[in-house]
Amino acid sequence: MTGREILHKMKVKAGFGSSASDTGKGKSKMSGRHITHGFHLVKGKSNHAMEDYVVAEYKKVHDNELGLFAIFDGHSGHNVPNYLRSHLFDNILEEPDFWTETETAIKNAYSKTDSVILERSGDLGRGGSTAVTAILINGKKLVVANIGDSRAVICKNGVAKQLSVDHEPSRERKIIERRGGFVTNIPGDVPRVDGQLAVARAFGDKSLKGHLSSEPDVVTEIIEDDTEFAIFASDGLWKVMSNQEAVDAIEQTKDAQLAAKRLTEEALSRKSKDDISCIVVRFH
Repeated sequence: MTGREILHKMKVKAGFGSSASDTGKGKSKMSGRHITHGFHLVKGKSNHAMEDYVVAEYKKVHDNELGLFAIFDGHSGHNVPNYLRSHLFDNILEEPDFWTETETAIKNAYSKTDSVILERSGDLGRGGSTAVTAILINGKKLVVANIGDSRAVICKNGVAKQLSVDHEPSRERKIIERRGGFVTNIPGDVPRVDGQLAVARAFGDKSLKGHLSSEPDVVTEIIEDDTEFAIFASDGLWKVMSNQEAVDAIEQTKDAQLAAKRLTEEALSRKSKDDISCIVVRFH
C-alpha cells in the first residue's frame, strides 16, 4: 500500500476528507439506535485545488453521543475551510452553555471562530468559507446551523424539508447596504456582495468582512419515527437539484455512503461544474 493510500484510509477512518475524490462511512454506537452515515466529495472543473472539506464523525461527551456533521465550502483558498474542519466543533463544545442553551452556544462559537480566522489572515489568507453544521444529540435532536449556501435537508415520509437558510446577497441587500456595501446584479451573473462574493454570510473574507455577516441561522429538529434521512451538501449539488429531487433520488437507497455518491453523480450528470460535497445520514 502506498503512502497516499494509507493517508486516504486514515482520513476516511477519522471521518473527514477533501481531495479530488473522497468517500467514507460510519454509524452510531448507541444501542437501540441504528443510525448510519456516508459522505462523498468530487472536485469541480475549476483550475484551483479542491476547497471543500467534510466532517462526519461521532463523539462521546459526558455519557452523551454527538453526531458531528459539516460541509465547509471554501473560496479563494482552502486554508479557512481546513481550519474550520479542525476547530469549529471543538469551539462549539467548549462553550459553557452548550448543553443548556445550545443555539446560543453555537452562535457564540461561530462568532469567536470567525474572529480568530480574521486575526490569523496573515497565515490563513484572505479567503473564506461557507458552512453548514449539524450536531445530532443522542440520536434524538438535530441542531443545524449555517452561513452561506451549503444546505441541510431532511426527508420525512418522502417529503423534503429544508432546515438551513440560503444566504443570498439579493435577500440581504438592505443589511449589506446598511453596512456600507452594495450588491451587483450583472446580466448573466449571480448577485454578488461588492461585485465579488456570491453569498451574504461567510467565515473569513477579511477584505469584505465589514459588509458580510458570520452570524448563523440555527434551527433544532426532533428526530421522529417518520424522519428517514438527512442530506448535507455544498451548493455544487443544490445549483442543479431541488430539495425534493435530491430526496427522491436516494429515498430507496438504504446504504448512506452509496446514497451520497449517487447524489454527487447525479449532480455531475446535470453538468454541475462546482466542487460537490455530500453527507447522507439515515435514521433506520
